[in-house]
Amino acid sequence: MTKAEVCGLIQEIGVIPAIRVSSAEDAHFAADAVTSGGIPIVEITMTVPEAVKLISHLVHYHPKMIVGAGTVLNTETASKCVDAGASFITSPGFNPRIVEFAAKTQTAVLPGALTPSEVIEAWEAGSDLIKVFPCAQVGGEQYIKVLKTSLPQVPLVAAGGVTQHSAEQYILAGAVAIGVGKELIPPDAIEHRESERIRELAQRFVGFVREARQRLTPQKENRAGGKTDFLKLHKHSPSK
Repeated sequence: MTKAEVCGLIQEIGVIPAIRVSSAEDAHFAADAVTSGGIPIVEITMTVPEAVKLISHLVHYHPKMIVGAGTVLNTETASKCVDAGASFITSPGFNPRIVEFAAKTQTAVLPGALTPSEVIEAWEAGSDLIKVFPCAQVGGEQYIKVLKTSLPQVPLVAAGGVTQHSAEQYILAGAVAIGVGKELIPPDAIEHRESERIRELAQRFVGFVREARQRLTPQKENRAGGKTDFLKLHKHSPSK
């Protein structure tokens, strides 16, 4: 897929599962489970043992799965991940060299940023999406709402502490997607190989995103209608 297609799918699905487990076998299990639940996107963090090899394996055996690399801290790691077939790169913070590398290789990049200054800097550097991290610890959905009010043109991904209770609120606040870790892939579900539980959670999070967007649609239509009525009012008003 092209970079534009990858970004489009991330925004369409609206959920990025962050797989942060203790073994490649556990990560493979988690990736299969969330994909079967309707999320064909996985972020393999570099904290997973042999993460780069796992990315290569998933890309080869699951061609319909969008595999990304998470917690990428330098261009050397980014290069290894891209060579392994990663479709997108994320990190907890903003490293301009990684963004520059991603642009040269036509790879989608989602750097982390927290303050308005960091968000602006990352966006101006050429990032495709901006991951606001850690989000819950600095105000959650209200913080996303404030950022979107000032920076409506920047596509924000809320990550860090997203739960079932807050997922829908982040989308309503303006996030184009959410990054979810253990709330979607519980450690005990991995330990006990509860694929059905993870599958159900994946379906639930996709549902949260869908429901939030359905609630937003009437608001957008009302705003558009209000603008139309305003224009019509002035268009047909008699001139003085």
